[in-house]
Amino acid sequence: MKPTREQLVQRGLRLEWLTVGWNIVEGVVSVGAALSAGSVALLGFGVDSFVESASGAILIWRLLAERASHAERIEHAERRAQRLVAVSLFGLALYIAVEASSRLIAGERPEVSLIGMAVTTVSIVVMFWLGRAKRDLAHSLGSRALDADASQTTACLWLSVLTLAGIVLNAVLGWWWADPAAALGMVYFIAAEARSAWRGEECGHHA
Repeated sequence: MKPTREQLVQRGLRLEWLTVGWNIVEGVVSVGAALSAGSVALLGFGVDSFVESASGAILIWRLLAERASHAERIEHAERRAQRLVAVSLFGLALYIAVEASSRLIAGERPEVSLIGMAVTTVSIVVMFWLGRAKRDLAHSLGSRALDADASQTTACLWLSVLTLAGIVLNAVLGWWWADPAAALGMVYFIAAEARSAWRGEECGHHA
């Protein structure tokens, strides 16, 4: 039987609470490992985790507004949530660009981080699942804000892949520059996702 809108909203809330909880843990572990190893890619990854937590909190607010409000307020919450997600993505892109560039210019060499390898590997699996689940739910609800949040989760997935690649290349081949280069490689992608969220691209009809 096709789920009701209330059931879909409940599912969305569960996904966002999982997003917030996981990313807080992931962020704390990643930032700690990054500071220990001097890894800008891992630091950017950890900061992204906190941005993702903020995005999840914004979407929890948006979904709760739907449960308690009339259509006009839902639409207002939708627009505000979508813009806030976009702003968080723009901020993340700017932070990574500045930090990675400064590390490349200074020639700072990060140390190997086994903890970083472990947390990014687990993150790839978790973010892949969350991204797909959010995207499907966004289409079911007709929610542009949730679709934007799914894009941010996908950005976190690819950031996990690039971060892991940078850490592994540094550990195996001694390519210290792979770490900040991996971080820089994400800037364009994250900025593109932020532009899409800010413009409010449709994901099906908005109910």
